[in-house]
Amino acid sequence: MKPDAIDVRSQSEARYRALFEAIDDGFCIIEFFDGPHGELSDYVHIEANPGYEKQTGIAGIIGRTLRDLVSPTEADGWVELYRGVLTSGRPLHFERDFVEANRVIEVSATRVEPPELRQVAVLFRDITARKRAEAAMRDSEKIARDNVQRVQLALAAGAIIGTWFWDLPNDRFTVDEGFARAFGFDAQKSRDGLSLAQVVETVHPDDQQGLSAAIAEAVRRGGAYAHQYRVRRTDGNYYWLEANGRVEHAPDGTPLSFPGVLIDLEERRTLVAQRDRAIADLRALNETLEQRVAEARAELMRSEEQLRQAQKMEAVGQLTGGLAHDFNNLLAGISGSLELTAVRLSQGRVQDIEKYVVAAQGAVRRAASLTHRLLAFARRQTLTPTAVSVNTLVAGMLDLIQRTVGPAIDLQHVGASGLWTVLVDGPQLESALLNLCLNARDAMPSGGKITIETGNRWIDRTQSKLYDLPAGQYVSLCVSDTGTGMAPEVIAKAFDPFFTTKPIGQGTGLGLSMIYGFAQQSGGQVRIYSEVGQGTMVCIYLPRHRGEVAEDEAHPDSQVIPFAQRGETVLIVDDEPTVRMLITDVLEDLGYTAIEAADSVGGLKLLQSDARIDLMVTDVGLPGGMNGRQLADAGRQTRPNLNVLFITGFAENALLNNGQLEPGMAVLTKPFAVDTLAARIRELINKA
Repeated sequence: MKPDAIDVRSQSEARYRALFEAIDDGFCIIEFFDGPHGELSDYVHIEANPGYEKQTGIAGIIGRTLRDLVSPTEADGWVELYRGVLTSGRPLHFERDFVEANRVIEVSATRVEPPELRQVAVLFRDITARKRAEAAMRDSEKIARDNVQRVQLALAAGAIIGTWFWDLPNDRFTVDEGFARAFGFDAQKSRDGLSLAQVVETVHPDDQQGLSAAIAEAVRRGGAYAHQYRVRRTDGNYYWLEANGRVEHAPDGTPLSFPGVLIDLEERRTLVAQRDRAIADLRALNETLEQRVAEARAELMRSEEQLRQAQKMEAVGQLTGGLAHDFNNLLAGISGSLELTAVRLSQGRVQDIEKYVVAAQGAVRRAASLTHRLLAFARRQTLTPTAVSVNTLVAGMLDLIQRTVGPAIDLQHVGASGLWTVLVDGPQLESALLNLCLNARDAMPSGGKITIETGNRWIDRTQSKLYDLPAGQYVSLCVSDTGTGMAPEVIAKAFDPFFTTKPIGQGTGLGLSMIYGFAQQSGGQVRIYSEVGQGTMVCIYLPRHRGEVAEDEAHPDSQVIPFAQRGETVLIVDDEPTVRMLITDVLEDLGYTAIEAADSVGGLKLLQSDARIDLMVTDVGLPGGMNGRQLADAGRQTRPNLNVLFITGFAENALLNNGQLEPGMAVLTKPFAVDTLAARIRELINKA
């Protein structure tokens, strides 16, 4: 199946797969299908992330239709909502209480483009904490409002406990029985009349002056009067009350009468105090509620951070566990071989040594391959990019691939005409292609068909989000099979290092992770398209290169180790004594003069001296203030024709300029074979 033929099927998966594991919110994609009469009366859940079950309480949703889950009446409502999103293209937002999960969920639905897909993406966000906080706020506010309203009603109604009439010209108070009780007077005496002085005598000493002034002011100006003060009753205690009255004047302004009522303030003051406390409690509740919400949010963030840390530690544990398993096996082979070599030497049985040396070298090569794959996944491998024709590369590998996958596999190559050139490390692309074909073979234990396809791809702005690539022109290299296929949860973890579905001992779980890292380091991307039972297609997308394809050159490595000529001298700069010793011994065996430096400072001094130096072999990571590349650049200031061989465990960013080495420079990745080192040294010296 060609990539274009399945783009529509895979668009939603490619668009959202990167988000599935990253977000805590629930997410699913639904796809409508025709009912018995051609209507869109139901849909099936084709994708869902782990957050879906967490947010909705519904497990195993993928592959289930709506009407498998809910009653027909409820199903009609959901279909109507999402069908409106599909037909109109307008997003939908609403809230729903999912009783099964005891949560309030905010639902957002958006149509997946193009409309012909008949798909809707739905996001479920847990807003339970927010809704509960809002409900608590409303309940608290209602209680406070009820308290305040009760107080205000009581205040408005008042509590009149007595009345008076003051004949101002005669200074005679006539009061009722309630007034008399409030002031502690004898009821009979009150009926006979009182003077202002007698009334004031029972007022609290601290309030008398204020009361006299208020009365005098009311009498002078006339009109309404109100004043609060304390009076002593018959029990000897003082009580708060309020006097409300009105002074009437004659037409000439003479004060005539001053009637009024007494209002008991004790209950009112209690109610006011209750109101003030209620208001204070409401304010405190608002403040503490905000604080509690902030604390709850902080706790949620801490929990999320702990979850992320746990996920990181799980990934690290998986990575280190895989490394420990593989490297311990390799180290056991190396250590055992060296120990037995020492034993056989002590016994004089030198004829047995060769097999132990071969075993140790094999383990070293496997360890180098393992670290190479890890560096590829981490996008730290050493690449030598050249202009490559992918069709030519594939054609040159078909015989090897066919022999590797076996006669039970039908291998086909569909190469696009006029295929663009790409700038990649050719051997690494060959390794990636071979890995994909091996994975395809393993997915078809009873035989099947592998198709290798190439094509030119224009990726626009819309597709760039789908493929997670910058818009532009790309070459695709796809390997498809007719095997067992991959479930979505397997696809989500397929690029993780050491993740494998194969039995123990039949796979390291580094193949796809290496391809992923290689593609990204080359400026491209990898995508997996698969259905269980229908097969799998893995596509590598690489940026188009405008240059011409490089002509084939003879590989410098050979079985014949070239020797030095004319007293040629090599400078070795490496901070690892063992590495310097080994390289020095190799060079001296080949007839070279070897001089050494342990850091960049010592290396620069030798470069600036009069010593003959035909080539510098340097590590990239060096002590002394300069790395290997900076040392080479400094050396070329005094020796413009200096050739440099970089030896490195991985491709440091400082090594390359714009992805290219300058002429007269080459890279050799540790560990390396002696003949490879000798061949590279001879090749660089010959170019001088």
